[in-house]
Amino acid sequence: MPRAGLARSAVVGAAADLADEVGYHNLTMGLLAERLGVRTPSLYKHVTSLADVQHRIATLAVTQLDDVTRDAIAGWAGRQALAALATAFRDYIRHHPGRYVATIGAPMSGHDDPLYQAGARLLHTMTAALRGYCLPSDQTVHALRTLRATFHGFATLQAFNGFQRPDDPDETFHWLIELIDRGLRG
Repeated sequence: MPRAGLARSAVVGAAADLADEVGYHNLTMGLLAERLGVRTPSLYKHVTSLADVQHRIATLAVTQLDDVTRDAIAGWAGRQALAALATAFRDYIRHHPGRYVATIGAPMSGHDDPLYQAGARLLHTMTAALRGYCLPSDQTVHALRTLRATFHGFATLQAFNGFQRPDDPDETFHWLIELIDRGLRG
């Protein structure tokens, strides 16, 4: 029987926090058990394996990323929606680098998988941010991939201290938004 007061959501939340603190690839069931004040075997009453925990972290991260980006773009169109989307995406990765890493290449079991569903919602949000550009439908997937690759690359480099020159990364980030905006309008 699971420990009183310890729910699966608490296990996943603690695992996500730990991934942000120690790095996703350093997360272990032993560290998680220690964080929660339980013995490692007790975790298996709430999750089936480390892979299960990782999948649940990825689902949580994509859900949270959708929430923050959807809130950010609400009421905006065109360049303002693009800037809001980019900023929310970057801020999420900078504040939650470990849980974001969990999303990269995370396997999905099909359309019923909560991770797949969360990803579909995020793509819908990102597509909404592009509506002001009136892209032909056959170009939307390319625009979405370009945005994700660009936001991912910039934010990941910034989160992991990849910009070591003295130039201000915020200036570069604003320049990047302008460049994408011009490309989408072109």
